[in-house]
Amino acid sequence: MKRDLTLQENEDNWTMVIRPTRGLFDLRLGELWKAYDLIKLFVWRDFVTGYKQTALGPLWFFIRPVMSTLVFTVIFGRIASLPTEGLPDFLFYLSGTVLWTFFSDCVTKTSRTFRANTALFGKVYFHRLASPISYLVSNLLSFSIQLILFLALLLYFLFAGSDIQPNWLILLLPFLLLMMAGLGMGIGIVVSSVTTRYRDLEFLVDFGMQIFMYGTPIVYPLSFVPERYRVLALANPLTSIEQTFRHAFLGTGNFDLFALLYSFGFAVVVLLIGIVIFNRAEATFMDTV
Repeated sequence: MKRDLTLQENEDNWTMVIRPTRGLFDLRLGELWKAYDLIKLFVWRDFVTGYKQTALGPLWFFIRPVMSTLVFTVIFGRIASLPTEGLPDFLFYLSGTVLWTFFSDCVTKTSRTFRANTALFGKVYFHRLASPISYLVSNLLSFSIQLILFLALLLYFLFAGSDIQPNWLILLLPFLLLMMAGLGMGIGIVVSSVTTRYRDLEFLVDFGMQIFMYGTPIVYPLSFVPERYRVLALANPLTSIEQTFRHAFLGTGNFDLFALLYSFGFAVVVLLIGIVIFNRAEATFMDTV
């Protein structure tokens, strides 16, 4: 008993006591909150290293979606002549590009959490979820910058007389971003955890995201999907999010509350599964990475 009291007194003298994870859903949110300043440093690191020694610097935030949109406009709008529901081609494809870039970056960056931070994780202890969360925050900042570009072009086409009808569903934007962030982080940390043992999966992420994009109504409207395949399209949790975004800002697409709730539930389940797998991999990844 005396030895136990001594150990307890010694623990009280420390500012932090590191113990093994005790449960699958032991998130240690208090410890994660203490890593707030570290998350800010990670976000700043991502911005600095991402555009360090580049001639155009932060302008790449705008150049990247514009170039992708131009490619989509030429290939799918001009050559393939896919419908855009009466909207200007460039605005239609930009709306999908901005939204997809946010989700894609969330998946690809968080999927490299363990591999990209191996040296840091092996030297210093901190809540490991601080790293993927910092990726989400930096992606959210990038999305905010690109959203300004989208809104500027939206106002231009609106005053030019295009048939654009923004509505009150714009208020759901934070909810849509929260779902996409949760879904992207869940998928990303699952991939990151698995790649500590099977590195092959890391090479498939970028390729898989490209296929996934074409399975989502990004470069084509949902109405373009044949009726017999519509159920498969709606099974994609990103479909209702993308449809709500376009309906909110452009007045096209379909808003289905039940489909949106399905996407929300899907994102929650994927995120919880990702956290469980991440917590299990966290304890042993240094032995396998």
